[in-house]
Amino acid sequence: MAAEHYSVEHETRYAYPAPVAQSWQLAHLTPRGLPWQRLLAHELAIEPGPSSCRSGLDSFGNVATHFSLHGAHRLLRVRMTCEVEVGLRPDARDAPGKALGWEAVRDTVRRDPSLDDLGAARMVEPTRLVPWSAAARDYACESFVAGRGWLEATTELMHRIRDEFTFDPEATTVTTQVDEVLEHRRGVCQDFAHLMIACLRGLGLPARYVSGYLLTQPPEGRPRLLGADATHAWVAAYSPVHGWVEFDPTNDTLADQRYITLAWGTDFEDVVPLRGVIVGGRRQAMSVEVTVIPASERAGA
Repeated sequence: MAAEHYSVEHETRYAYPAPVAQSWQLAHLTPRGLPWQRLLAHELAIEPGPSSCRSGLDSFGNVATHFSLHGAHRLLRVRMTCEVEVGLRPDARDAPGKALGWEAVRDTVRRDPSLDDLGAARMVEPTRLVPWSAAARDYACESFVAGRGWLEATTELMHRIRDEFTFDPEATTVTTQVDEVLEHRRGVCQDFAHLMIACLRGLGLPARYVSGYLLTQPPEGRPRLLGADATHAWVAAYSPVHGWVEFDPTNDTLADQRYITLAWGTDFEDVVPLRGVIVGGRRQAMSVEVTVIPASERAGA
């Protein structure tokens, strides 16, 4: 199957009622280069123009852009545009030894923490947003019965989160804890990703948080609305046989060519698209607009 070509526009605006004297910002707004994903073009436009700006790789291999503004301003506008080509990911269902038991995955990672250059072992540790949760571990145990295959059990966990939780953007905030999501059974993609990660890590299984974009389809007969999309979050879980397999508990599917990977880390805090510190401003009003357009649609526009 041919690779899919997308245009992505992601614009963030901060408006302040009083002038901001100085601002230091960190952006994760450059899609990763991966065996199945190629970045064809990329531009990051910052208004007002930054006093300094530099990019480099963070500890997870994501492109991180640091910039600062040292002149008074009431509006900060950061606009990322890019062209990305996404091919087929490896199909975990075709991996040799695909029936590998989940206990074997756990024990292998414990025995050899150097797997994936320590990346797998790092993704078993608790974090501020995904702490150790006995409730999450108990929830996971219904899927991870003794002797069950890792892929089968992880896939069922994804199914259950999709079936038993309600998508509700009013139910949580960016700092809502996993146990609260479990109690109320409501949240958004960030919450469901954190929950699934907590379930897997509670059993000693590596899992990381993936941030990116998902191509959505407008209602039949209606045009695609510019700026109406959003960033998306899903989970990558690790097995020494399958490698990192991407599960989307919000939509109950493995990631495919509709998924554009931006960055990954231990939880949301590692991959926030834009975050920073300001002097002045008093408070802020933030707005975000995201558009993902297949090249075929743009060509026909």
